[in-house]
Amino acid sequence: MEFVTGVRKKETLELSKVLAPQSLDQEVLTDGSIYSIRNMGEIAFVILRKRDGLLQTVWEEGKTNLSISELKEGDCIRVKGTVRAEERAPHGKEIRAEEITILSSPAEPLPLAIDKWKLNTSLEAKLNIRSVSLRNVRERARFRIQEGIVRGFREFLHENGFTEIHTPKIGAKGAEGGANVFKLSYFHKPAVLAQSPQFYKQMMVGVFDRVFETGPVFRAEKHNTRRHLNEYTSLDFEMGYIEDFMEICQMETGFLQYTMELLKKDYAPELEILNVTLPKTDKIPFVKFSEAKELVAEKYNRKIRNPFDLEPEEEELIGRYFKEEYDADFVFVTHYPSKKRPFYAMDDPADSRYTLSFDLLFRGLEITTGGQRIHDYHMLEDKIAARGMTDEGMEQYMDAFKYGMPPHGGLGIGMERLTMQLLGEENVREACLFPRDLNRLEP
Repeated sequence: MEFVTGVRKKETLELSKVLAPQSLDQEVLTDGSIYSIRNMGEIAFVILRKRDGLLQTVWEEGKTNLSISELKEGDCIRVKGTVRAEERAPHGKEIRAEEITILSSPAEPLPLAIDKWKLNTSLEAKLNIRSVSLRNVRERARFRIQEGIVRGFREFLHENGFTEIHTPKIGAKGAEGGANVFKLSYFHKPAVLAQSPQFYKQMMVGVFDRVFETGPVFRAEKHNTRRHLNEYTSLDFEMGYIEDFMEICQMETGFLQYTMELLKKDYAPELEILNVTLPKTDKIPFVKFSEAKELVAEKYNRKIRNPFDLEPEEEELIGRYFKEEYDADFVFVTHYPSKKRPFYAMDDPADSRYTLSFDLLFRGLEITTGGQRIHDYHMLEDKIAARGMTDEGMEQYMDAFKYGMPPHGGLGIGMERLTMQLLGEENVREACLFPRDLNRLEP
């Protein structure tokens, strides 16, 4: 009888092992996809794209087993050769190839010149052939950094006593209310795609005290702007036994501080490729909603048109104001009007027209919505009635409060928006692997 006993030890080395000091002048075996070929005649530079970067290999006539004419961009190959120092090569080292084995070849030439520093094509073209455009090192670097953001979120919250949960994305009722839900037939019953894990994460506060989730959410909004997607990834957490909603802001600030340090430490190559300047997170200012509107109206001579919400231009101006006045990349805007917040938002005891809630703006764009929730069952019933709503379809949610819930609050962060602003991109689709918007269902 034969058994599987664990991970197979590979002979082929990854980039970090090839570049290690002990590999210099040693024979190694590695593999990768041909990113580019620079044929100089008797010598050719065959650049390999590996999972953690580019590696230069050198083909030499009479010293390498294959003819250079047998190789082409997109080939997946295995290379045996000797590691040599070469300051002009990526990372200062290269492999002088002795044996090259072709593992697979593309059936057609690549439709994009992925080896260019910047892809000379439109965003639409890049999205239409996403599986190829993402092979470009700059395009790919965006999503390594995005991985770092999500990794930072998980690691930081685990360190602070949060439990990761996974909630359904098909439900009977939307958490936010309103018409911006995708409806579907679920075995001949009406159902919706989840706008948020809000109800479930609140219910789970009654179980674990502190919970978080990363997962897709769906908004049936007919927006076609640079900042909107109809499916995006939300980084959510909810925490119990809070003293006030500022604890939520403080926890998010801690996450941002942790994540920026993580990116600096583990994602430096990608930050360098994209020329990213990490934002300041040591201290983040906060300002009340009404005051923020007045500050930018006065400084930038802008009339306040909507007293209940922030318009995109106002968000940009608030970001600009706090950058100019306090050199701040982030700002918490607090105490949003109750009229524009969901029924579960806790009203400000000092003025019920406003809520104990906030948005976090990052360089002039809202990336987070959060705040304190109503935890008292009767108060929640009263708020639902005052909104002219019923608890039909929310009975399970209401039961959690009926049987006791601690004071709690939480937030949701738009992963793609956070990535977009961190990288300085103009369109959120640049920060989404396979965007879903008003016009796009493929690839």
